[in-house]
Amino acid sequence: MNKVLRAGRRATFAVFLLNGFVMGMWVVHIPAVEDRAGIDHALLGWLLLLLGGGAFLGMQAAGPLSDRFGPRRTVPAGLALCAAALVLPGLATNAWTLAGSLLVLGFGNGCLDVSMNTHAVQVERGYGRPIMSAFHAVFSVGGVLAALAGSQTRRLDWSPVAVFAATAAVGVALAVVAPMLLRPEAGETGAAGESGEAAARTGAASPRKAAPRTRTPGRIWLLAALALMLMLSEGVANDWSTLHLKDVLDAPESTAAFAYGAFATAMTAGRFLTDRVAARFGSFAVLRYGAALAAVGMTLAALSPSVWAALVGWTVFGAGLSGCIPQLFSAAGHADPAGAGVNVSRVAGLGYLGMLAGPAVIGPMTHLMPLNLAFFLPVAFCVVAAVAAGVLRTPEGAPAGEPRTALSESSS
Repeated sequence: MNKVLRAGRRATFAVFLLNGFVMGMWVVHIPAVEDRAGIDHALLGWLLLLLGGGAFLGMQAAGPLSDRFGPRRTVPAGLALCAAALVLPGLATNAWTLAGSLLVLGFGNGCLDVSMNTHAVQVERGYGRPIMSAFHAVFSVGGVLAALAGSQTRRLDWSPVAVFAATAAVGVALAVVAPMLLRPEAGETGAAGESGEAAARTGAASPRKAAPRTRTPGRIWLLAALALMLMLSEGVANDWSTLHLKDVLDAPESTAAFAYGAFATAMTAGRFLTDRVAARFGSFAVLRYGAALAAVGMTLAALSPSVWAALVGWTVFGAGLSGCIPQLFSAAGHADPAGAGVNVSRVAGLGYLGMLAGPAVIGPMTHLMPLNLAFFLPVAFCVVAAVAAGVLRTPEGAPAGEPRTALSESSS
């Protein structure tokens, strides 16, 4: 395996891990930031929408830039911006400064999200086998590490500004060395680059030599719609799983917390296993049977009369959902190497809006029905995703999100 390609994969793992750690550090310190800014929970909820709005704008900006300049340049820029912006919420002293801070942090996170996923697609293309899910699993690991580290720093009474500054310093340092480690674009040569012949073997293409597109293909919008539905379902688990056990099943708060823990653990473990499943059965099977399994898990959780059965349901839901989103991102990136950044930005952007919409959609529904019955909306979305999984197949019948293998090439 090419040394440059292996280095690119390790660098991509590092970026995903650090992105998860940066955003995890923000989540852990939300209460401290809220107190320093002097705002209440209701206002914080509105301000968090700016974090999501900034992320969406960053995703849309990073897509064309990644196609024009290559993720080898946009990943370090996004990483430096996201890491440095983490310091800003710690400095906020009122609602206005916190609002601006969250907008900038969200924008940086959105830029990094699209750039690193676009680079991950390039690395996956070079490897010739599915590896996307492992990157997303490492992002989750970064969040877990942030929770552990943040818990310790809060126990030691370290200020959020100091913790954010230390995290930002690590992120900026990685951004400085990242261009030497990330995978070069096709056509780049030199000490850190591949020869044109090697680039041709990996199937990479130079985005700057491609003819510009005037609109996004309908198939990409379908992938984006599926991402919106599945990430909304994921957002439901993030925001409502603990409340489900506490309010519907009368579980103690200490027990109710295990609902999200079970879901998140299953998501992380599932993503580490998904690449092997996709390599064996194809991304089409991962999406179809994963979404179907998620629908079963959510149904079990919603209808369960006991806490332990509900925990099993949330675990199954996380396991089924774990590999679905990486397949959609991968398929979007592989659909058109020259437009990978824009395609990924469309899928990631709508998916992110779906995750933000989870609380806004489920909350009003609880005025009309019990919380557990509102969970049948994500059940329906998972069923739609399972039925529509054929979008991952190319017209020739090969899964679009899976790099071509020697076998498939020889038979075409």
